[in-house]
Amino acid sequence: MTDKQVNIAIVGLGFGAEFIPIYQRHPNANMYAISQRTESQLHKIGDQFGIENRYTSYEQMLEDPEIDAVHINTPIQLHAKHSLMALRAGKHVSCTVPMATTIEECEEIVDTVKLTGLKYTMAETVVYSREFLFVKELYEKGELGEIQYLQASHPQDMEGWPEYWERMKPMHYATHVVSPVLGLMNKPAEYVSCFGSGKISEELAEKSGCSFAVQSAHIKLKGSDVSAHIYRSLFDTARQYRESFDAYGSKKSYEWPLIEGEKPVIHTAKKPEPEIAERVEVPDYGHRLPEEIQAFTQAGVYDAEDSAHLSFIQGGGHGGSHPHLAHEFVSAIIEDRDPYPNAVQSANWTCVGLLAHESSMSGGEIKKLPEFTLG
Repeated sequence: MTDKQVNIAIVGLGFGAEFIPIYQRHPNANMYAISQRTESQLHKIGDQFGIENRYTSYEQMLEDPEIDAVHINTPIQLHAKHSLMALRAGKHVSCTVPMATTIEECEEIVDTVKLTGLKYTMAETVVYSREFLFVKELYEKGELGEIQYLQASHPQDMEGWPEYWERMKPMHYATHVVSPVLGLMNKPAEYVSCFGSGKISEELAEKSGCSFAVQSAHIKLKGSDVSAHIYRSLFDTARQYRESFDAYGSKKSYEWPLIEGEKPVIHTAKKPEPEIAERVEVPDYGHRLPEEIQAFTQAGVYDAEDSAHLSFIQGGGHGGSHPHLAHEFVSAIIEDRDPYPNAVQSANWTCVGLLAHESSMSGGEIKKLPEFTLG
């Protein structure tokens, strides 16, 4: 373990506050600065966590030469803008999902990372959740055998969230289902086809420009004979919140529980029929982290009832992913390597959803993914 320190700044202190104590306790991070437009909220969080450097202006914060890296948790429509501003100011970037809302913005971020040599990662929670890490471990050990099919779902009721969610198209926020089906085999998407189904209220449809209640897509994995199915819904579809991920292998398969709180199921081939399916306990993966932040896979800022954030409540704590995300970001900077996911992977995952929406608006037309490269 090196003693090198990375000065971290966080912009956006709603869900972003979840990462403050993680960076404060990480042995190689210095939780240096925070930024929030609302001054009262800025000082409330700053006082709560004892952070001296506070900025109501993001532009002003980026001028601070002491800041090495920025963790961005601003509204979705600002992700690309804020990421590009930070990269051009010479700061490494970790940005919450999605990377951007247009193909062109994704391309611009990849090009800027290539030009600057800085680190960029999209802080995708699912690929650091204990459930995904469990399935990934089974796959890498060969216990699943050959992967035959992958699927993931993310139904969610966004009523009561900030108003800009009413303007969101379901597949424009699809990385929570795209990332596990592409991340397990570490294959990018080659092309996608998507259908829309049902309809939301006229008021919501007018705001978002998309009347579909559900969008479901098939993704062809590049360099593989495997395809994956994903679906998303945001409004007017009755379903408990779920960020599910299923992997079907030749030897074993993993299925997410239907109801939150139940245990997932492993199916083992060639057993007597009644014995094929068994519920399993998913282990925690805190042991992979520095001791100082291991506890954050089990609890965080938003466990407290009086400060509960909707994304944390509905997301079941995001599978203990937050300290893994922070550790990967800091480690990549210190070790001078690409974080996972890097800019190219983040762009591919994000563009699957963007192109899936385009496909659904043209009757399921196949859409090829752009060729992103850092080379």
